[in-house]
Amino acid sequence: MAFKITDSCVNCGACEPDCPVSAISEKDGARVIDAGTCISCGSCAASCPSEAIVEE
Repeated sequence: MAFKITDSCVNCGACEPDCPVSAISEKDGARVIDAGTCISCGSCAASCPSEAIVEE
């Protein structure tokens, strides 16, 4: 089960370097997670200061 970034994201980028498989990128002014690459480790959710990353 992959994680997703909700509308609560403030686009701070704190999650991106914590992703071990580089599944997070910026698109149209917001961070997005590539569900096909995500390994559901939860590192991104743990580092998100706005709690905008949830498990789908």
